Amino acid sequence: MATLVKFLSTYCHAKRCKALLALAVAISCIGISPAVAQINLTFGTYAADKPTATVRKFIPFLDYLAKEMTLALDEPVTIKIQIASKYSQAITELTEGRVDFARFGPASYVTAKKQNPNIQIIAMKTKNGKKTFKGIIAVHSDSNIKELKDLKGHSFAFGAPLSTIGRYLAQAMLLDAGITGEDLSEFAFLGRHDRVGTAVGNQDFDAGALKESTFDKLTAKNTPIKELVSFDNVTKPWIASPNISPRIYNALVAAMLNATDPEVLKSISKSGFLTGNDHDYDTIRTAMLRSTEFN
Repeated sequence: MATLVKFLSTYCHAKRCKALLALAVAISCIGISPAVAQINLTFGTYAADKPTATVRKFIPFLDYLAKEMTLALDEPVTIKIQIASKYSQAITELTEGRVDFARFGPASYVTAKKQNPNIQIIAMKTKNGKKTFKGIIAVHSDSNIKELKDLKGHSFAFGAPLSTIGRYLAQAMLLDAGITGEDLSEFAFLGRHDRVGTAVGNQDFDAGALKESTFDKLTAKNTPIKELVSFDNVTKPWIASPNISPRIYNALVAAMLNATDPEVLKSISKSGFLTGNDHDYDTIRTAMLRSTEFN
């Protein structure tokens, strides 16, 4: 605005320019601010459980991230959520930069990293200071199956084909018990953890693999399933797309590692987050390679 006033003062000597000069001075005194740039980010994930439940789970934490990043970057930040129906779709959206950051399971991260090495881990969920949580192979509450080896000749429900717990680690457990796909009477991929638990509870399958939190929710609702065995899985990473700027990436890292509010964290990671490393997922890469022995 000062530039405009100086220009008019220099070149508007005619009487007819006096009104224009006065207007420019008046506007400069008002102090109109230029429009503030806004950072619009898209968070992506897939529906491991019901899509509506997934949205409800993430919204409070994404609101927290937007507020913290707005303060850190001194620019308004908005974050919208995008839920893919399939694991493979969510992976492609991240690796091709159609979403800015995402939260995946370990196997999906390994797959995405292979497709585009330029994706980066922002942080990893922690459970009581550890980077592991449990997966469960469940059977019906009335089942007489006692050990994994007893599953020979029975049917098995897996989750999604790219699921860490729902496929790769469960298959590794079965292989350790001497069971391959040919040893089962039937197996199928049902897509989501809740579908697996419900199918076992309905006796559509004799056993199935699902994450511990979903198992707990189902049993709390009296779904008739019980734990046969449990196994460790690496916690889930939050991942930045290959196109995200270092400035936004660093703001995301800081906001996540500094998150401590129990209300913000309760549906995402009650114990907060830790710094993650690609090597944290080497055990998952091994399990994924072993899955070729199962079929």
